[in-house]
Amino acid sequence: MVFNKTEEQEKEYLQEIINTLNDVINNTVFRKDLSDANIVETNTYYEGDRYTTEQHRRTLEVNGWTFCPVDILDEEDTLTLPVHGGKWFGKMSVGSHTTDYNSLVVLTHFKGHTQGGFGGSNKNIGIGCADGRIGKAWIHTTPGQDNQWDIREEEFMERMTESTKAVIDYFGKQITYVNVMRNMSVSCDCEGVNAAPVVTPNVGILSSTDILALDQACVDLVYAMTEAEHHDLVERIESRPY
Repeated sequence: MVFNKTEEQEKEYLQEIINTLNDVINNTVFRKDLSDANIVETNTYYEGDRYTTEQHRRTLEVNGWTFCPVDILDEEDTLTLPVHGGKWFGKMSVGSHTTDYNSLVVLTHFKGHTQGGFGGSNKNIGIGCADGRIGKAWIHTTPGQDNQWDIREEEFMERMTESTKAVIDYFGKQITYVNVMRNMSVSCDCEGVNAAPVVTPNVGILSSTDILALDQACVDLVYAMTEAEHHDLVERIESRPY
């Protein structure tokens, strides 16, 4: 299960999810049927609370992710997965542990995003499964540039989506997606305590085996809200060429 976790001190809005996962993962039937299941994650590209594996492990402990094994996929090394028919990539660099698994549940906190407009399952996989030093750099940075985030707008979206495609193609039909539409700031979770205040009402939890249908449904539900309810998030989405 890949889950977009947050920086230190930001566990409060995820506590319900953490508690639920704790109950589910430690259920006797679940553990019997999926005894080798893990939550998976990769280190970040930016310097923060999850930049190194050591920092990442500490942040997991601070935020309460201690109820089950968490596999940091790029803890030891990286490998590449093919990007079939890609515009920007022929392969994507991911954590070397990725191919230890034959299925994936993608649990995503749906919210806004600084570059992408919104962050759904596509963003969670595309950025979240790319390893922290090589794959994420391929998505965000032109080689030789001083600006770590110089790749933006449509090119960034395309690169991110090609990264997602590499992971989806690897898992095939053994992948499913869950988007949680709660506490939806216009900011990404990676902004931590600097994230914009939440003004969009909670919706619930959506799930699908179709990543495009799921992310589109979440966007449609945001647009179906009143102007006052969705103004900030819609403004963020429409200001980015997703």
